Amino acid sequence: MIENHGTSKRAGSRRALRSLALACAVAGSCVPVLAIDLVPLWNFGDPAASEQRFKAALSTASGDDALILQTQIARTHGLRNDFETARRILREIEPRIATAGAEVRIRHALETGRTYASAVHPPEALTADARQRARNAFLAAYEVARVAHQDGLAVDALHMMAFVDTEPIDQLKWGQQALALAERSSQPAARAWEASLRNNVGYALHQLGRYEDALVEFRRAVVLREKGSNAEALREARWMEAWTLRALDRIDEALAIQHRLEADGAAAGTPNPDVFEELELLYRARGDAERAAHYARRKADAR
Repeated sequence: MIENHGTSKRAGSRRALRSLALACAVAGSCVPVLAIDLVPLWNFGDPAASEQRFKAALSTASGDDALILQTQIARTHGLRNDFETARRILREIEPRIATAGAEVRIRHALETGRTYASAVHPPEALTADARQRARNAFLAAYEVARVAHQDGLAVDALHMMAFVDTEPIDQLKWGQQALALAERSSQPAARAWEASLRNNVGYALHQLGRYEDALVEFRRAVVLREKGSNAEALREARWMEAWTLRALDRIDEALAIQHRLEADGAAAGTPNPDVFEELELLYRARGDAERAAHYARRKADAR
C-alpha cells in the first residue's frame, strides 16, 4: 500500500505502514463514545475476540446500538481479510440504514469503504473499481459526520482516504486535512487522533524528501505520546523520529534513540528487528562494519 523507496527506507516503509494500520488502535479514537461505548469491546490486535464481545453485547442491544455493533462485527472480519463476510453483514443491515441515526450511517459507510481499501489490503486488491467504491464510501461517511458534528468519525473518514490515494502528495493532503479538523475540534474523540495523524503527515513528508518538516511532525507525535499511556505507540513515534534523523545524516542523535529503543525492547522481552535494522544502517553510515554486522545478525535472529 505504501511504496518502498529503496533499502535505506525499507524499514521505515514497513514501520509506517504498520503505524497507519494501528492508527485506530493506538489513538483510541476510531471508536469514540457516541451512541454506544465501543472502546471496552475492541482489541484491534485480536479481532476474533472482539467479534465475540460484540456478539455478546448484540444479544441485549436494540435500535441504533444493535446496528452499530453489527458494523463493528463486519469490521472484525475485514481485519482478518474476510471482506466478503464483512460485506455480507453490511448488506444485511443496509435496508435499515436510511432511517437510522447519523452514527449508524457514518459507521456503515466507513466499514463499507474499509472492505475495499485499508491497511490490510494487498496492493493488487486496490483496483480502480475498489478505489472508487472506497472513495465514495469514505467521502459519504465524512459528509454525514461533518453535518452531524461527529468530528472523531469525520477525522476517521478523512484519514482512510490515504489508503485510497496512496501517492505521498495525496497522503499528505488527506493527512493535513484530517489533522486540521482534529486540531480545531473541541471533541475528545477528534483530538485523540492528533498523534497518529502527525505520524502519517510526517511519513508523507519523509517520502517526499522533506525531512526537516517530517522531523517536526514526528517530534510533535513523540510529545503527544509521552502524555499518554501506550508504550508501544511511544516506541513507534520515537522510531520514526530516529529514522528521519538518519535521513538527515544526524547519525549520533539517531543512534541514541535507537539504542534506547533497543534497551526498551530487551527490558520488555520483545526485541524489535526494525530497531536492529536501523542500527545496522547507522553503523554502516559510520563505517563501523563490525557493529553493523552484529546488528544484521540480531535482525535476522529477531525475525
